[in-house]
Amino acid sequence: MSLTKEQIIEHATKAGFEDIGFTTAEPFSEHQEVLASRKKSYEWTEAAGAGLFDGTDPKRFLAGAKSIIVVVEPYYRAAFPASMVGKFGRAYQDDDRILKGGFSERFTDLLKYLADNGIESAAPFNMPHRLSAARAGLGDFGKNCFFYSHKLARQSSWVIPLPIIVDQEFAPDEPTVEVGCPEWCKNACIAACPTAALKAPRKMDPRKCIAYLSYYATDLPSPDMRERMGTWVYGCDRCQDVCPRNQPWLAQELPVNENVALKAEHFDLPSLLHMDRAYFESNVWPHMFYTSPDDIWRWHMNAARSMGNSLDTKYVADLGRGLRENADERVRRMCAWALGRLGGAQAKAALEGALERSDGKLRDEVESALAC
Repeated sequence: MSLTKEQIIEHATKAGFEDIGFTTAEPFSEHQEVLASRKKSYEWTEAAGAGLFDGTDPKRFLAGAKSIIVVVEPYYRAAFPASMVGKFGRAYQDDDRILKGGFSERFTDLLKYLADNGIESAAPFNMPHRLSAARAGLGDFGKNCFFYSHKLARQSSWVIPLPIIVDQEFAPDEPTVEVGCPEWCKNACIAACPTAALKAPRKMDPRKCIAYLSYYATDLPSPDMRERMGTWVYGCDRCQDVCPRNQPWLAQELPVNENVALKAEHFDLPSLLHMDRAYFESNVWPHMFYTSPDDIWRWHMNAARSMGNSLDTKYVADLGRGLRENADERVRRMCAWALGRLGGAQAKAALEGALERSDGKLRDEVESALAC
């Protein structure tokens, strides 16, 4: 006997998912056109294995696809430790997909429930999650490209939509694929984007986004971009933080997220700058896994940049150590830049000590830092 929408909604609700919608399994034709028109901006995703173009056709993942079920999960239920805010995107701070925690268990339970009742399903990572949710009538879009729930987290963007392709047909819900920002908002997110990644409402260059630059870039960002990236180490919430639609949720006094508080000590900047592979694999990678252990230099580099942009001279000694000891020249270059940004006699001494043992790009970076 086939399941009804009502039965699936009831089970998903008992599993802790607070909103659920249904849409067709038709290809996301308009999204295909958008990706094709912005191919240059998104071609890097293919090399990174994201498969965004393949993700626009549900039948690539399930030949008998007939519908898409979308559940929405708030990821901002409790406040995040002050030491983590402004350095790590909130969406990553309590992500348990690698450790298979509570959320993963609940999602697996939902997939098992479908299978136990004769419904084949697929939940690919490269489906257009936000667009699936809007097509299922669960919310709309902000000018910042984020999905805004109509029901959860006070109608904010602090949610993650998760589509499930199924081989059973369900009556689709009314789509709400539109921008829901109030007319009086004068593009706050676009104006606030420090790297100009957001170019216009729902148009962005992902290659300029701090999220991309923090875990996909293959070299140091330009000196101008380094300063713009501020203290962010992994991801960025800037366009969500300034959004008027998110203020009702941000204005609350919430208890601190205990899961994040327990691991926050592992994410202090000096530890990140000096960590070895074992530390990374045990304490960092299970929670923020887009950067592989082989690319730990990105974490070292981002920590050094964050230290420099903090304008806090307490980091001079650690940056000096990084300049002397880190095995990756890109990291040493960023340490030099950060020391120049902080300035002062101790920073100058560290840079002068490095000058005589530097050449090439590193020497150029040290000389530029000394000239600051």
